[in-house]
Amino acid sequence: MRTTSGQKIKIGGFVLAGLAVLVAGIFLIGNKRGLFSTTFHVHGMFKNVSGLQVGNNARFAGINVGVVENIEIVNDTTVKVMLSLDDNVRKFIKKDAKLSIGSDGLMGDKLVVISPGGAETNEMVRNGDELAAINPIDVDKIIKKVTGIADDAGNLIASLASIVDKVDNGKGSIGRLLNNDKMARNLEGTIKQAQSTMATVHKTSGTLNEDLKAAQHNFLLRGFFKDKKKKQEKARQDSIKKVKKDSIKRVKAAQRDSLKKAGN
Repeated sequence: MRTTSGQKIKIGGFVLAGLAVLVAGIFLIGNKRGLFSTTFHVHGMFKNVSGLQVGNNARFAGINVGVVENIEIVNDTTVKVMLSLDDNVRKFIKKDAKLSIGSDGLMGDKLVVISPGGAETNEMVRNGDELAAINPIDVDKIIKKVTGIADDAGNLIASLASIVDKVDNGKGSIGRLLNNDKMARNLEGTIKQAQSTMATVHKTSGTLNEDLKAAQHNFLLRGFFKDKKKKQEKARQDSIKKVKKDSIKRVKAAQRDSLKKAGN
């Protein structure tokens, strides 16, 4: 069976179309992976990569600047993440830059976020450098902690409800105190008695004060109060005289000291 020229043209067209699609695909994939641009490598050591995979994006300032080239388990507590980054952004990344793992949206793929650094040094990062890694938050641990707190809160509420129920039913010391009418009446009577006693004491104090004032004007006791007043006045005068006498002695002593110093 001979192949006509028209069939040859169709076959050639299909081949060319396939090659065009292949070249376009290679270009798009290569452009995304940075196959046609100069790249450099950095890495970080994580304790947990939270589902990060090879081929996920590396993002700087909100822009995809590279990909995760390799993920290697170093030991049971360390995972090495190798990044291939566009060399054009190397001048913006300092040696104290930090790597962290984020998400592309709420439910999107994991990616590596690069902070620029520059707080401690302005030295530009070099090919092969290790950057500090910020480990992602362990969501499972947070959920366990929240669940534990919720359980404790539930137990506390149940305990409080039990205590309130016992108080309402008159159980326990507080319950008996709040719900026992006889005890409440006794307590009220005790308070009233204490108030009455205080009023009596106040009244007695006033009466005693009046009696003392009256005693001062009593003819028989008048001499007693006069003698007492004279003794108080004499003691005051003696104190004044003593102070004056001591002052004069100190002045004379000071004068003698001054004369001695002047004679020398």
